[in-house]
Amino acid sequence: MRTVTGPTDRVVVVGAGLAGLSAALHLLGAGREVTVVERAAGPGGRAATERWGGYRIDTGASVLTMPELIDEAFAAVGTSLADRVHLTRLDPAYRAHFADGTSLAVRSDAEAMAQEVRAFAGPREAAGYLRLRDWLTELYRLQRDTFIGANFDSPWGIVSPQLARLAAIGGFGRLGPTVGRFLRDERLRRVFSFQSLYAGLAPAKALAAYGVIAYMDTVAGVWFPRGGVGAVARAMADAATGAGAAIHYGTGAAWLERTGRRISAVRTSSGERIPCDAVVLTPDLPVSYRLLGGAPRRPVRPRWSPSAVVLHAGLTRTWPALDHHTVFFGRAWRRTFDEILARGQLMSDPSLLVTRPTATDPSLAPAGRQLVSVLAPCPNTEVGRIDWARVGPAYRAELGRVLDERGLTGFDDAVEIQHLVTPADWEAAGLAAGTPFSLAHTFRQTGPFRPRNLVSGVDNVVLAGCGTTPGVGVPPVLVSGRLAAARVTGPPVRQRTVRPVALTPVH
Repeated sequence: MRTVTGPTDRVVVVGAGLAGLSAALHLLGAGREVTVVERAAGPGGRAATERWGGYRIDTGASVLTMPELIDEAFAAVGTSLADRVHLTRLDPAYRAHFADGTSLAVRSDAEAMAQEVRAFAGPREAAGYLRLRDWLTELYRLQRDTFIGANFDSPWGIVSPQLARLAAIGGFGRLGPTVGRFLRDERLRRVFSFQSLYAGLAPAKALAAYGVIAYMDTVAGVWFPRGGVGAVARAMADAATGAGAAIHYGTGAAWLERTGRRISAVRTSSGERIPCDAVVLTPDLPVSYRLLGGAPRRPVRPRWSPSAVVLHAGLTRTWPALDHHTVFFGRAWRRTFDEILARGQLMSDPSLLVTRPTATDPSLAPAGRQLVSVLAPCPNTEVGRIDWARVGPAYRAELGRVLDERGLTGFDDAVEIQHLVTPADWEAAGLAAGTPFSLAHTFRQTGPFRPRNLVSGVDNVVLAGCGTTPGVGVPPVLVSGRLAAARVTGPPVRQRTVRPVALTPVH
């Protein structure tokens, strides 16, 4: 594995999102002096919490899986997730509602979920679910260390016995048809394949290997931290400062001072000069490349994931249809993906993810109030030329009508405060193509073909975050921080034994 050359005693990490904080903790554990600069007023990046009135709202990530990866970062500095964050395992992980009026609780326990499927679609589908579960588990086992958790220096780095095994079990087929081998019921197929949209692709076109996202959601389980997802970032930042890191909030990286092939200092927006031996950059790829003076050449134009409209709302009531995470599937399926990914149009029959964190942590809202975030996938700003200043209010009204029709009767009447986020807002925040989900996981942007975390032409800069290895989502960005740290410290970053995460079931 290639690493940063020369001295690496002093490292500046740009960005205090989950990737930057993961990198900082692993670097601190390896004995490096770490300074973190973050342009926002606090930690979290795309996994931050903000206060609006009496509400505490997660403005980005809302689904938390694979908490052992967070624990791994804490372990690097001798502490643990259990010591710093109270986690609740959600049961069910999701509740899915379908256009035909049926609903399904999606549970991570094998027998409990088999019973749900049996009651929902019959014994044949329950048996198919158990076979699918075994396949998803094997899929994750094969990819965990060799593909997801590895640094690549060339495409040849993926050649291994695990690669042959992955091909043998169908990992290089297409996700939708592969799930269809196990499940005939179209509704169940959606439950175990819609996650490919997180990777920027329709299930019919995503590699079956991306079934690992369904594994994380439906097998490994979904969790919620007391205080919101942003509480994880705050705890990581506290652990980093406790281990000796200096974190400067409200301080962006303005430019990088370069001497030959090395960055010798980071110049901040406040005029400070921070000398360094190495730099970890975690902003969105175009921002990082601008700091470096230009992007490396790639044979094909980057393809960005679809974006999302997100409505955050404080409500005076809730509804029986709402769990902590609730997916409302529209009747359309293939057409929906075609509209978002190819035509650049808003969904004509939307599928929506509604998160109600007050189902698990009522303290996030004033007494007697509820907090929800409604996520509606939509085209990014390159695919869809939508005038969001004009369309945004009309689409907000449409979301209210759709939610009303799908069981949240009188939704708009219950809204006390609200905030709508559109691709124009993501773009204004510096996110390429107005999407918080970065590069799509096409074959040419996957594994060793994704932009690497070592930058050509600069000897002491490493990238981390969802635009580089291994990719999009909370678990991958945590891994990206560890992989970036390993590029600085050299192999191996010493691995600690990860203590089990304490479970607090909620029903």
